[in-house]
Amino acid sequence: MVSLEAGNTMKYNEMEHFSHPQHILKFEYTEVPFKCDGCKEVGIGSRYRCSFCDFDLHMHCAMPSLSISHPFYTKCSFQFLSRPPGDTPRYCNACEKDVTGFVYHCESCGFDLHPCCAKLPMVLDDGEVKLHLYRKVSSPCHRCGRKGRSWSYRSACKKYNLHVACVREMLVENWHELYFGHGKGAGKSQSRIPSLKNTLQTPHKRSKGKVKKCCEMAALALQFVISAVLGDPTALIAGVIGTFMSRA
Repeated sequence: MVSLEAGNTMKYNEMEHFSHPQHILKFEYTEVPFKCDGCKEVGIGSRYRCSFCDFDLHMHCAMPSLSISHPFYTKCSFQFLSRPPGDTPRYCNACEKDVTGFVYHCESCGFDLHPCCAKLPMVLDDGEVKLHLYRKVSSPCHRCGRKGRSWSYRSACKKYNLHVACVREMLVENWHELYFGHGKGAGKSQSRIPSLKNTLQTPHKRSKGKVKKCCEMAALALQFVISAVLGDPTALIAGVIGTFMSRA
């Protein structure tokens, strides 16, 4: 393992990082999805980048904490590791996706968390929609229609629920379209963010007007969860994502 003490020196908008000692990484903001070279997961928005090597890091991966605790695992102490421990495949306990790069690991319990999953906000709130993060909920997910499974964001009104795992799957399924669809011609209908097609699986028992409003609110909830999972849960990112989704 590489120690963080080996060098995360920061200036105002650039840094040296142990994972890329060849060049200085510079802070950038992008509306185009990227793949983080630290945790190997998708990102958007704020990042540290080496343009010479096409090397990118989430903010959470560029400036990790040596150790963290999490309210869902009160008996655990998670240590930052530059790669998964051991030789057996590991998965993130938040999103159920494989862990292949930077990770927070609890040695005593064996739990693992992607850096962005470990730092998921407990509450997402833009004034109109408020979503709370739960380890498990009993209501079905709007994406897959199933209960339980991974961590979930649920609206304060308890009508909308989205598995973090389902959002991760959407991003993985659409990665080629997300990344390679950008800038490939104005005539194409490709979007940088997954469309809402087949997103809502939960049956509705409301009038048509209420169904539309319900779907709009669920779509709004989805854009906030996507922005959080991508590592930059800001209102600006949410607005960008909302714009892309409206084009789908």
